[in-house]
Amino acid sequence: MVQELLTALALTGAAAAMYVAAAARVVRQYEKGVVLRFGRLRGQVRGPGFAMIVPGVDRMHKVNMQIVTMPVPAQDGITRDNVTVRVDAVIYFKVVDPVDAIIRVEDYRFAVSQMAQTSLRSILGKSDLDELLSNREKLNQGLELMMDSPAVEWGVNIDRVEIKDVSLPETMKRSMARQAEADRERRARIINADAELQASKKLAEAAAVMSDQPAALQLRLLQTVVAVAAEKNSTLVLPFPVELLRFLERATPTQSGVDATSPALAPRKPPTAGRHPSGSPESNGTSTALADGKPASAADWRTA
Repeated sequence: MVQELLTALALTGAAAAMYVAAAARVVRQYEKGVVLRFGRLRGQVRGPGFAMIVPGVDRMHKVNMQIVTMPVPAQDGITRDNVTVRVDAVIYFKVVDPVDAIIRVEDYRFAVSQMAQTSLRSILGKSDLDELLSNREKLNQGLELMMDSPAVEWGVNIDRVEIKDVSLPETMKRSMARQAEADRERRARIINADAELQASKKLAEAAAVMSDQPAALQLRLLQTVVAVAAEKNSTLVLPFPVELLRFLERATPTQSGVDATSPALAPRKPPTAGRHPSGSPESNGTSTALADGKPASAADWRTA
């Protein structure tokens, strides 16, 4: 009798142990448990810790309440200004209502992924290429608002959406590089022109000072000689300004009492061979000798 009682107790204990093992559930701190009994929602959501369900009758679905990081596959699209781009993104979301995440949608992760892809394509068609490259913060906010509206019905909260990379065609990259080079060259030319304008103003002021003080030009020339000679060159090419000659001309004193038009300073003309009015040659032997181009002989002088 005692043995049968012990056997019954052992069987009962074993059955209880099997029941507890089948009914016991452990919900971790970052999870919530949703229990369905015969397919219907049963009671409240189970919190973290130890929970019991009816084996074979209840079924518990554990929902992760952590923030999920999900990459959005790269999407090919055409921007509003007809540029083909390839854009990928990353989305951060979390479940705020585990009941809606289990009841209202079959697979909330897959649903969020598909919604992110379609929203990314839609936002590409509404944006220009410049906005996509330089104003990503605005596009990220637009994506978040576009995805948050349907996700609320699924018990999901979109925490953040980030556009990760934008791939452009090679032809567009070359065009943008040429545009950037042209813009930099334009700015460089403007800077050079501004520098030339400022330098011309300073040179004009310096020329005005040198015109009032001609000696300043000579001092500047000597400074140039010193600067060039410091390089230890074997050949020195030095420009000689015309203004220095004019300065020297003004500085040279003129000789007093000398008339440039006096006969003593007047140039003499060489004697020319000619004839008297009577038609005979001139009596000047020098002129006769010069007329033939040969020196006159003694007989010629006697004849004359």
